[in-house]
Amino acid sequence: MSHLVSCSSSRTESSNNLGDYSGREQHVNINDAEAPFTQPARGGLHRGLSARQVQMIAIAGTIGTGLFLGTGRSLAQGGPASMLICYGLVGFIVYVTLLLLGEMATQYPVAGSFNAYVTRFFSPSYGFALSWNYWFNDAVSVASDLTAAQLVLQYWTTSNPWVISLLFWVFLVSVNALHVKAYGELEYWLSFLKVATIVVFIIVGILVNVGVNESHTYIGTQNWRIPGAPFVGGFGGFAKVFVTASFAYGGTESLGITAGETKNPSQNMPKVVKFVFWRILLFYVLSILLIGLNVPWDYPNLSNKTTTTSPFTIVFTLAGSTVAASFMNTVILTSVLSAGNHALFAGTRVLYGLSVVDPNPHAPRIFSRTTQGGVPLYALLATSSVSVLCLGSSYIGSGLLWGWLQNIVGVSTQIAWLSIGLASWRFRKAWIRQGRSLDEMKFRASWTWPWGPYFVIITVIALILMQGWSSIFPTFSPVDFISYYIEIPIMVVMCLSWVLVKNTFVDTIPAPGDASPNETTSLIPPDIGAPKPHHRWTFDIVDIQDINLYNDEYADEPTVEASKDETSGRRFQLFWKLYYMLA
Repeated sequence: MSHLVSCSSSRTESSNNLGDYSGREQHVNINDAEAPFTQPARGGLHRGLSARQVQMIAIAGTIGTGLFLGTGRSLAQGGPASMLICYGLVGFIVYVTLLLLGEMATQYPVAGSFNAYVTRFFSPSYGFALSWNYWFNDAVSVASDLTAAQLVLQYWTTSNPWVISLLFWVFLVSVNALHVKAYGELEYWLSFLKVATIVVFIIVGILVNVGVNESHTYIGTQNWRIPGAPFVGGFGGFAKVFVTASFAYGGTESLGITAGETKNPSQNMPKVVKFVFWRILLFYVLSILLIGLNVPWDYPNLSNKTTTTSPFTIVFTLAGSTVAASFMNTVILTSVLSAGNHALFAGTRVLYGLSVVDPNPHAPRIFSRTTQGGVPLYALLATSSVSVLCLGSSYIGSGLLWGWLQNIVGVSTQIAWLSIGLASWRFRKAWIRQGRSLDEMKFRASWTWPWGPYFVIITVIALILMQGWSSIFPTFSPVDFISYYIEIPIMVVMCLSWVLVKNTFVDTIPAPGDASPNETTSLIPPDIGAPKPHHRWTFDIVDIQDINLYNDEYADEPTVEASKDETSGRRFQLFWKLYYMLA
């Protein structure tokens, strides 16, 4: 199995003796960003996730608190039209991003996912900063989901909300400490429940809108014509919804993280990328349309400092059934559990990937230690420890704290999408520059060539810059501004720290008498007595001509016999066909 890659100014002798999967001669350049990938001393991760589980994991990462609770905040801040437009635009950006990631994850299914691709194809310093940023994103996501559990619980009681967060935390850590199959199976069935619930919600939402409600009146588009609607708060309200939408879609990119633990990824990953999107888009667009039609933006306690009410629960309440509303709230509580489980899994694997970088790990080696079941236990404990943030709700209010955490996670997710665009841009450029045939790619999203990476990079940068508008105008809000943009200076500091520590610079004027530099020439002239050359500070952007595109390509597994998962799937073939048609 492969892991995150890093750049250093020197190579160990053993690295020059490693070949690649193709059997071709390996060219090693001293300034190359690639490094050999080695297994951790204690067994490493296990490929224990099936295609069925990976598909549902991708859904579980996107259908969670962002949809069930975040839509309430979006509706209150931006109105129904802003919410529909923003979620639709972000959904299309996510789709293109998934296709770009799918190309790389299918070709190189390594632990660390897009963090590894950014390091390999774009810049080690940026990859280092991105990896830590994404780990922080996942760790804060767990805290956000545990805080969301308190908000959901307020439907029944407001006393001691931190207790549910503590119980959920213990349960999530326990499940993730078991074998990866336990995580995969839990996510699968929780996702199954969410999918079924959303289908029921869409049916109920349509019935409520046409008159099957408490007042027995046709609602139609009335809530789009009330004072303040359909665009609440003008441009500032519209811009606010982008970060909430990004938070809601966040997690789709982590399907690449599961590539390192997916069986036969060259066949399963393309299926996942193609199949998951349509379900996500249909669920989000239809649900958001019905929420905007049925729930007024000024509904009491929809979103404020102390609480946030789920529009899904409100729609069932409008249908006249408090029992159904309580059931819906229970399902939302399980979705919070699923989202937290997914974020904890992803954050643990990112930290593990940081610790197994060779020759210089990006995190302490202790995080690479795994149990016999292939679980990086120390990385799990470190990631889950950040969840103590959720206890701050006792002091500043669950609604307000969740909003801040949502902003941080949303912007961090956008940075991840931007990074996937950068990695794909360099990957595609290297592939063409080195003369490799496009037919050699295991998966290619042909309709996104060549504009896909450029589209993702430009649109995501625009989102990041635009969504903080409301924190500056008409009045400056320091706390909101920090929650929107704190990730950017952290990324810059991490990049500069890497460059500073690695002492990255090149010679622009060779010293007199020195030979031309080559693969074995040190970047720092050894002859300190010779006239010193002038140095130009530079970042470590990877030279695409030096990237070995054959390294870490996955060799397809021979399908000698069907796995237990596939055998079980055949037994219930009709059931699964009906289920997937419904989904």
